[in-house]
Amino acid sequence: MTIEKDEPEAALEPRVGPAPEEGPEFHPYHHPAAGWGAAKSVTRFLLREKTLVDGPRAIMKMNHENSGFDCPGCAWPDDTKGLRLDICENGIKHVTWEMTGKRVGRDFFAAHSVTELAEWSDFALEDQGRLTEPMVYDPDADHYVPISWKNAFELVGRTLRELDDPNQAAFYTSGRLGNEATFLYQLMARELGTNNLPDCSNMCHEASGRALRASLGTGKGTVDLKDWETADALFVFGVNAASNAPRMLTALSEAYRRGAQIVHVNPLVEAAATKTIVPHEFLDMALYKTTRTSTLNLQPRIGGDMALLRGMAKAVLEQSATDPKALDREFVERHTQGFEEYRALCESTPWEEIEHQSGLSREDVLKAARVYGEADRSIVSWCLGLTQHEHGVDTVREIVNLLLLRGNLGREGAGPSPVRGHSNVQGNRTCGIDHRPAPAFLDRLAEVCGIEPPRAHGLDTVGTIKAMLKGDIKVFVGMGGNFALAAPDSPVTYEALRTCELTVQVSTKLNRSHLVHGRRALILPCLGRTEKDHQRRGVQSTSVEDSMSMVHLSVGMKRPASRQLLSEPAIVAGIARAALPDSETPWQWYVEDYDRIRDTMAKVLDGFEDFNRRVRLPLGFRIRQPARELVFLTPSGKAEFSTAPLPDVVPEPGTLALGTMRSHDQWNTTIYSDDDRYRGIRNLRTLIFMNRSDMRERGIDDMAPVDITSTARDGSRRSLKGYTAVPYDIPRGCAAGYMPEMNVLCALGDYSTQSDQPIMKHLKVTVGPAA
Repeated sequence: MTIEKDEPEAALEPRVGPAPEEGPEFHPYHHPAAGWGAAKSVTRFLLREKTLVDGPRAIMKMNHENSGFDCPGCAWPDDTKGLRLDICENGIKHVTWEMTGKRVGRDFFAAHSVTELAEWSDFALEDQGRLTEPMVYDPDADHYVPISWKNAFELVGRTLRELDDPNQAAFYTSGRLGNEATFLYQLMARELGTNNLPDCSNMCHEASGRALRASLGTGKGTVDLKDWETADALFVFGVNAASNAPRMLTALSEAYRRGAQIVHVNPLVEAAATKTIVPHEFLDMALYKTTRTSTLNLQPRIGGDMALLRGMAKAVLEQSATDPKALDREFVERHTQGFEEYRALCESTPWEEIEHQSGLSREDVLKAARVYGEADRSIVSWCLGLTQHEHGVDTVREIVNLLLLRGNLGREGAGPSPVRGHSNVQGNRTCGIDHRPAPAFLDRLAEVCGIEPPRAHGLDTVGTIKAMLKGDIKVFVGMGGNFALAAPDSPVTYEALRTCELTVQVSTKLNRSHLVHGRRALILPCLGRTEKDHQRRGVQSTSVEDSMSMVHLSVGMKRPASRQLLSEPAIVAGIARAALPDSETPWQWYVEDYDRIRDTMAKVLDGFEDFNRRVRLPLGFRIRQPARELVFLTPSGKAEFSTAPLPDVVPEPGTLALGTMRSHDQWNTTIYSDDDRYRGIRNLRTLIFMNRSDMRERGIDDMAPVDITSTARDGSRRSLKGYTAVPYDIPRGCAAGYMPEMNVLCALGDYSTQSDQPIMKHLKVTVGPAA
């Protein structure tokens, strides 16, 4: 990778993935998703991690209502029918990766300097196993050395107390943090005096929240899993379900069997959009019986989804001129605002422009429109394929526009359904991780908790990196995740972290963020979700919120990897007590019994009333969504149509639109292997998927080395050299490759002006034969 900066290139190159034992291979994948391929992959993984006993035991406890632990992977809801094996391949890998018997203690850090570890691959770092005790960086020795919890907390607390301004600290959150720890974390930050609470949502679904709030007055989807079970039509936009939310395969296969229409919209036809064998359906497994998971696949150009949605709406409105049932006029008149302006916009948008921007024919757009028009109840679902664009907010609002036309809101089997990624990323936002908090929330926090929270907006992820670069952020606390690897513009993010006075990483395993650190640095090891959390008043449970607003308990079942591990609530409380010595907040009292935290949350958070009782009900409880009840917390009190113009997403001549994505054998920044089974890849991650015609036009042979260069808005360029070009079924003018390797191509300044999200799914690149 090269970049127009002064730093040596070798120091900036992200190292990801295990060293392949064989050469790279590509064989197009034509098998069903899940099924025996998943079973074999899981077995190999259990053998590799030496968890043949603990692994199956954990599988039987995962995602069980109030008696097991919640999968620390994706946020797909738990099965509503009491399924004993509500699991998936990637969930099992995620759990097994956490339960490994390998350990990283003081002897490991004594044997390896930070400089040496910085040369290791990210796979090799995490593959060393679980962290066992708190460590502090010794700059003279260039090693991490042991530190007591008391001294670690005092170091953080003293550094925070000595800041000139509390806004010189930032508190990052990944989506694995439970609700109770989340609430304490934001309470600590706000009692300190800052709303600098960047989180992983700033990089994934920020656009969804802002769009849904503007259109409906709520930042969440309105549907639940039962709605998926009754919808007549499911539209799935920009989702690689087989890898990112594999349990969705059950919903898709069941929908197909009952006769529902299933439309997948994605530049790549992913495995989940073809057929599946759901592993817990044992007879199907035995008979190799597959079930289709789609009735229509559409491949728009990258960024062309909004034009497709506009075309579908235009078709509905055109049909309504002769068919009164095509449009739900009563719903539109009673519950919406701005319809006539939107109708005029659709009528004035030429079909030629819709075809040009979507990359689809009018015939294909009309196919999707017919499915929508003939369905009584429709759900539209989406993930990062729609949000990580400059126009992500407008695109999600266009989804709502389409739903409103036929009254697909406020009734069973219909509505918007964003697919969140990490297991509790939605719960983090619900429980206060928000750099732009609502005044009403701050008012209740002040009243209940007796603090004076700051009112000014804080910094999000991009803003935090910029502030670190300028020296305005001196302390960075990362509560889970791997910030250095997940953020855009890797070299710049590395530089930013190194400007800090202190970086603190709360983690279960060693990762890149421990090696890209401030002048002083701490590694604070925490319990995993699979592990028992013993506190003074017994074993504790934590709660999480899934993609569809269900809140339920998670109780670990395994002995902790080390006696020195602390829970995340305990770590937050330890930092808070050291940083706020005069605080009247009962930090230790909270940690003794998490029911006490939940009682306070019940008084602060809307929808959490009677929290402790309701969360112990079978399947927990669902947070009320006003828009589902046709209560719209918008300025007009109605659902708002939006009238944004179609963006120009057609690549300039000679350039390609590139989107980053995960491989199948990967979870966020954690790489399990260099394989991507569902895309037919073995032993390769440094690749770019291209349309074969685009390859031939550039003189690129199949599997040949290429150089990739991105051009940022400010004109700067970033390059990856020697990547492998893989011919793939993707629209002309489009390309794709893996994150986090390709994060270096996304400049820090290339973020959406609508959502402030990095535009990871719409980078402007040129590709040519390797020099």
